[in-house]
Amino acid sequence: MIDVVLEFLSGGGVTRLSTAALVIVGLVLTQVTIAAVTIYLHRHQAHRALDLHPLVSHFFRFWLWMTTGMVTKEWVAVHRKHHAKCETTQDPHSPRILGIRTVLWRGAELYQREAANDKTLAHYGHLTPDDWLERRLYARFPWLGVALMLVLDIALFGVAGLVLWAVQMLWIPFWAAGVINGVGHWWGYRNYETRDAARNITPLGILIGGEELHSNHHAFPSSARFSSKWWEFDLGWTYIRLLALLGLAQVKRVAPHRPVIVERKEIIDLDTVRAVVLSRMYVMASYAREVIRPVLREERREADGSRRRLLRRARGLLIREAALIDVAARGRLERVLEGFNKLRVVYQYRQQLQAVWARQAISQEQLLKGLQEWCQQAEATGITALQEFSQRLRGYSLQPA
Repeated sequence: MIDVVLEFLSGGGVTRLSTAALVIVGLVLTQVTIAAVTIYLHRHQAHRALDLHPLVSHFFRFWLWMTTGMVTKEWVAVHRKHHAKCETTQDPHSPRILGIRTVLWRGAELYQREAANDKTLAHYGHLTPDDWLERRLYARFPWLGVALMLVLDIALFGVAGLVLWAVQMLWIPFWAAGVINGVGHWWGYRNYETRDAARNITPLGILIGGEELHSNHHAFPSSARFSSKWWEFDLGWTYIRLLALLGLAQVKRVAPHRPVIVERKEIIDLDTVRAVVLSRMYVMASYAREVIRPVLREERREADGSRRRLLRRARGLLIREAALIDVAARGRLERVLEGFNKLRVVYQYRQQLQAVWARQAISQEQLLKGLQEWCQQAEATGITALQEFSQRLRGYSLQPA
């Protein structure tokens, strides 16, 4: 009997697949796990950006139990706290606070530590599954699922199943807990200057289901689609669209469309205010592109060699979120603002525009007055780029022209 078992294990299990076929199987299985994390845990459970058919929802829950042992309530609570306390000492996994190496290589440990915090679960874990299966099986015996996966992998693929199982167990801890939570707040590009340090690692969100577009997600956290530019690709969104076509998913929210700009509109009304506030990420991105950069080019043309170097070093700081600028960079920025009057003015107006909607408990009438005053003062500066931007801002509308 022992000889039979050894012979079975030394072979390819029931399937007896080639090495190439095993690699393909591994990629498919890990992609199913990625889909479960990004669609079910992240977009559906944590942010309520879409609804899933109960069969799809439970399949993802069952699959995650076997391939990760993660409990839905714990994952959701930790992620929601990350958004609520991002880049602070209460953030469960901020590389700006804990260091990139800590989050990259010990991300799973950081997750487990926060998932064991009862206060985090109570405060942030609401509206997650609490049925009989969750209480009696998935949350009570998370280790049982991964043990079942191990048995299945060995039975299907023999000794190679051990390797496949190990890859499955390490896939999410490394890519999600390490790379997304670490590199996704450390390195990459940004379409929008959010108050946190989130970055898009790559415009092609394929390997980890669109989670690579992490900055876009932080700009519009309740959006079911993570891609923002036409050249960005979100594989998770492709899966969601396919599920929607099959009647298995319903998208509830996506990032707002770029605002309508009504030509020759002079009066700033409540429609303008609502459009500007709803599209504030687009507004600030447009300000950087249409005001900061043209003025910077103008100042550079008129500057000598040493002053041009100063401008070059501070170029990115002029559009960076102020809370993310460290002491040394702040000094470089201040030298530029002291030495270049137009840049100082447009930078100050950028801060003032953000302040229009940043105040808490502000009424629509106060927002209207603040935006009207900002436009009037901006157009009185005599800076062409700022004047033209303000005039376009007056035309923002939620209604088509």
